[in-house]
Amino acid sequence: MRIAVIGTGYVGLVAGTCFSETGNSVICVDVDERKVQRLQEGHIPIYEPGLEELVSKNVEEQRLIFTTDVDRAVRESLIIFIAVGTPPGEDGGADLKHVLTAASSVGKAMNGYKIIVDKSTVPVGTARKVASAIAAETTHPFNVVSNPEFLKEGAAIDDFMKPDRVVVGTDDPRVAEIMKELYSPFVRTGNPIIIMDVASAELTKYAANAMLATRISFMNEMSRICERVGADVTKVREGIGTDSRIGMPFLFPGCGYGGSCFPKDSRAIISTAEELGYPFRIMKAVEEVNGEQKRVLFEKASAFYKGGLAGKIFAIWGLAFKAKTDDVREASALVLIEQLLSAGAIVHASDPEAIETSRAVLGDRVKYFDHSYDALEGASGLFVATEWNEFRNPDFEKMKALMKTPVIFDGRNLYKPSTLAEYGFKYFRIGAPGVE
Repeated sequence: MRIAVIGTGYVGLVAGTCFSETGNSVICVDVDERKVQRLQEGHIPIYEPGLEELVSKNVEEQRLIFTTDVDRAVRESLIIFIAVGTPPGEDGGADLKHVLTAASSVGKAMNGYKIIVDKSTVPVGTARKVASAIAAETTHPFNVVSNPEFLKEGAAIDDFMKPDRVVVGTDDPRVAEIMKELYSPFVRTGNPIIIMDVASAELTKYAANAMLATRISFMNEMSRICERVGADVTKVREGIGTDSRIGMPFLFPGCGYGGSCFPKDSRAIISTAEELGYPFRIMKAVEEVNGEQKRVLFEKASAFYKGGLAGKIFAIWGLAFKAKTDDVREASALVLIEQLLSAGAIVHASDPEAIETSRAVLGDRVKYFDHSYDALEGASGLFVATEWNEFRNPDFEKMKALMKTPVIFDGRNLYKPSTLAEYGFKYFRIGAPGVE
C-alpha cells in the first residue's frame, strides 16, 4: 500500500518505519526542514532500540522517504496517518491545533478518495473535527478512522510489529477491510484487529493509560502503608499479582510515573470528563498520588540528613522517565533535582541516553557524567531514579570507596537490602523499612 505519515515524532516515525518494513511505500512528512534533512542522512532524533537500523534499511531500499512536501505525500498515498503532537492545553485537555492544521493540509492536497487515520492520541469527538477541517478544503470523498497507538517507549518496535491488539474505529465496512489488510502482517499469530465505532476507539487509548496509571498509583499508595507498618511492598506485590484476576504488570512501586503518555492522558481524560459534567474522581486521585510520589526520595534524604542538604553532593543515576529511552518528559528525576537544587545541594547526574535531553531542560545547573561511577565522587548519597539494567548489579565496593557517605535512596527497588548491609551501605527503598 501507499501510505503517508504526517509527523515524524515518536509515534509517526515508529509507525512509518514499521509499515515500510512490511513492504509498503511510506512517505513521512514533517514541517521541520532540519529534522527531515537529518532523517534523510540517517540521524534519528530519538533513542529507541532497533529504530535506527530499521530506518536505514528501509530508506536504502527506497520504501521509506522523508520530506517536507505534504502535497506530494497526500497525492501519492491512499492512507494518510496524522501523527502530530497533542500537547496539553491550559485546562489539561489535549490541544488539537496541530492535528487540525494537518487535517486542513490534507484536504487542500487531496486529488481523489483518501482514508485519513488519526494516530495521535486524541479525545472523543476529534474524528468529527478532523472530518470538518478536511471537508472545508475539498470536495473529494474521504473517510476518517481512529487508530490509537499502544507503544511503550523502549519497546516500541516490538509493540508495533507484534501488537497485543489493533484497534480500528470506523463505521465503513470497506475501510475496515483495508485497515485489516494493512495490519495483517503484524497479527499473524492471531492477536485481534478490533473494529469498533470511532468514539469507542478514541476513548480506548485514554481508558488503557488511565487504568495502567491507576495500578501504578495504587501500588505507590500501598508502599506508603507498607513503610508505616514495617511490611515489604515487594512481597505484597507478589501476593496480589499472582492472583489471576490482578496479574503482575504495572504493579511495581517507585518514585512516580512520567513520560509523554500517562501524565498527559490522565489529565486529558479528567478534562474530557469535566467538560461532560462528570468528575473523574479516581483519576484525580491517581494524579495527586503520583505528584506526591515524585517527592518521596527527597523526603527520605531530607529526613536522613535532618534537612541539612545544602552544600552536599548527591549523585543521581537515571534521568529518563524509564529505561531504554532518552525521554525526560515528566521524569521523576527532574522533580528530584529541582528539589535538591532548591535545598542548596550539588547534583551529579548520569544516564546512558538522557544526558542531552536533560541538559536541554536543566541547563548547566547540574554536572553530567557519561560514566555512572564518576558521578559518585564525593557524594553524600546516591539516588536511583531510573531502572536501567546498567544500574542493577554495580560494584558496591567501588561505589563505597568513591562516596563520602555510603547511603542509597533507591526509587526503583533494584537492590537487595541484605547485600547493601553486607557492604556497609545505608539503604532506603520504596515501600519497605530502610537499612541503617
